[in-house]
Amino acid sequence: MTEKIQKTDEEWRRELTPEQYRITRKHGTERAFTGEYNKAKTPGTYKCVCCGEPLFQSDDKYDSGSGWPSFTRPKSEAAVGTSTDQSHMMTRTEVHCARCAAHLGHVFPDGPGPTGLRYCVNSASLKLEPEDDKG
Repeated sequence: MTEKIQKTDEEWRRELTPEQYRITRKHGTERAFTGEYNKAKTPGTYKCVCCGEPLFQSDDKYDSGSGWPSFTRPKSEAAVGTSTDQSHMMTRTEVHCARCAAHLGHVFPDGPGPTGLRYCVNSASLKLEPEDDKG
């Protein structure tokens, strides 16, 4: 298990852009179809923008038409955690980074095979490491 990362609110504010902070630390959402990775097709690993934990692989990314990057599964089961989100007068399953608790988005049971899941993730919570950049 990777060591958990805990920082103060002020530390997160210094390290992240205002948009990244709003989404990852305050459970915000970017507007649909505006995120950097919504239409991205570059092969690589999507990592947590807060702590660098590998979260999703480009091989598991697909165009769900939702306006957010969507994945069928996380890179590993241990990479993400879930919790119940009852905001906005609905119940959803929130997805967060297991290492630093950054809000990533939500998971829904309407995705394609093999999992039937749709991990709907904010681009601002991710940093793509292209395959060519792996050392």
